[in-house]
Amino acid sequence: MNGQLQPSVFEIINVVGTGERSIGFWTEENGLVKKIDQEPQSVEALSTWKDYLKYIIWPGEADSAPKGWEIPTNGKKLRIGVPKRTGYTDLVKVTRDPITNSTVVTGFCIEFFEAVIRAMPYDVSYEFIPFEKGNGEAAGNYNDLVHQVYLGRYDAVVGDTTILANRSSYVDFTLPFIKSGVGLIVPMDDLVNRDHFSFLKPLSWKLWVTSFVFFFFIGFTVWVVEHRVNPDFQGPKRYQASTIFWFAFSTMVFAPRERVFTFGARILVITWYFILLVLTQSYTASLASLLTTQKLNRTITSMRSLLERGERVGYQRTSFIFGKLKEAGFSSSTLVPFDTPEESDEFLRNGPENGGISAAFLETPYLRLFLGQYCNTYKMVEEPLNVEGFGFVSFQDYYYSENSLNGEIETLFFAGVSRAILKVAESPKAMELQHAWFKKKEESCPDPVTSPDPNPYVTSRQLGVDSFRLLFIGVFVICIITLGKFTFCFLKKTEGNDSYINRVEKCSCSSKQQTVHNRSQARQPQ
Repeated sequence: MNGQLQPSVFEIINVVGTGERSIGFWTEENGLVKKIDQEPQSVEALSTWKDYLKYIIWPGEADSAPKGWEIPTNGKKLRIGVPKRTGYTDLVKVTRDPITNSTVVTGFCIEFFEAVIRAMPYDVSYEFIPFEKGNGEAAGNYNDLVHQVYLGRYDAVVGDTTILANRSSYVDFTLPFIKSGVGLIVPMDDLVNRDHFSFLKPLSWKLWVTSFVFFFFIGFTVWVVEHRVNPDFQGPKRYQASTIFWFAFSTMVFAPRERVFTFGARILVITWYFILLVLTQSYTASLASLLTTQKLNRTITSMRSLLERGERVGYQRTSFIFGKLKEAGFSSSTLVPFDTPEESDEFLRNGPENGGISAAFLETPYLRLFLGQYCNTYKMVEEPLNVEGFGFVSFQDYYYSENSLNGEIETLFFAGVSRAILKVAESPKAMELQHAWFKKKEESCPDPVTSPDPNPYVTSRQLGVDSFRLLFIGVFVICIITLGKFTFCFLKKTEGNDSYINRVEKCSCSSKQQTVHNRSQARQPQ
């Protein structure tokens, strides 16, 4: 072209220090290839340069590509304040390395922040500074910690800091990295004594008595109707009496040995079978519920019920919940602070009569940790307060006006943090972190967020006669009708014995029993 030769192949060089190394070629026909004689590869949607070029050594002999420019901070790292917690350290935990005396900060919030920093397109230098006194205790509550950003002691705050309207009036928050709210948890009273007689408790004593009475009533009715025409119900008096009991209880498992011939008796037995099916299935379901379900204190179902009764309630010591409960109408004398899950468990077990509390208010992340340890003893019944969630604290806009360059840098930085939060939240990394730090200490405990109780007030109920009254009345009416028809026919003394019962083929066992009975009568002396 224009009298000049056009190269058909370009070699791609990786410059390392003062040397160089070939990592691939570019041809007009095949594009990027590792070798000049390599066959062309099909272009895939998710392919990268690693599929077409050899291994690249980046500046500084790094294995990964550099992120680009680094935020200038005048040679200083970002000062990030972290809360000093006593309990619920799965979210934020501050410790000291006994060898180096350096600060070690761990927890879900810290690992999520580090994942966000790795997801940003540039490097950020920072250091964690615990909000604590010289003796290692917390220097204040969360409002005091957030206020330190406004005063300029910290450049940001990373931790379990709830996004609130009053805090956002003097600092900025990033997008929430975990949802939150305030849940109300109450103790569950295990009112069922599981002992050797637990199998009797699904049914009330009236239903037990009614069932046994009808067992014998049904057996007696069938015997009355059948014994004159059915050899299975004939024989000596003791045999007939035992047959009544045997037939009555064998219907419980739907396996009576004796055949039923008369039409009325068959209708009665079919009806009784249906009642037994309903009764046994209800008994099984009730027994399973009774042995596995605990009962809540039904007097505490909401925050309003606590206010009406003037109950003592607990809250996290350094949380904003204290102010919210005061606004809701609770007096300071009824509010009891606690720090650790063990301390809140002790207060709830003691109850208000022994200096404890009737219920406790916890933010959703702490509630997940608490119920993951004590799900068999407590349950969340309401979420009376809604909040945005946990967010990272940043500078306020008017703080930038003192230094326009740094203001633009910090604005850019925290805008990038919010975008990186979305990126991490939408990735599998977010679920990995939640599974790692919100793991259940009690394996049988469900997660109250991912697997909430659809109806926390439902308790097991003892079945009574009223639940089956209509069925018992129906079978009683059929018994009366069957007995009445038999009595009428018996009193009428119809001539002859031409009944379809006589034409029913008797079972061999019945014939043998009848033959043996006849022979025994024949052997008796005249």
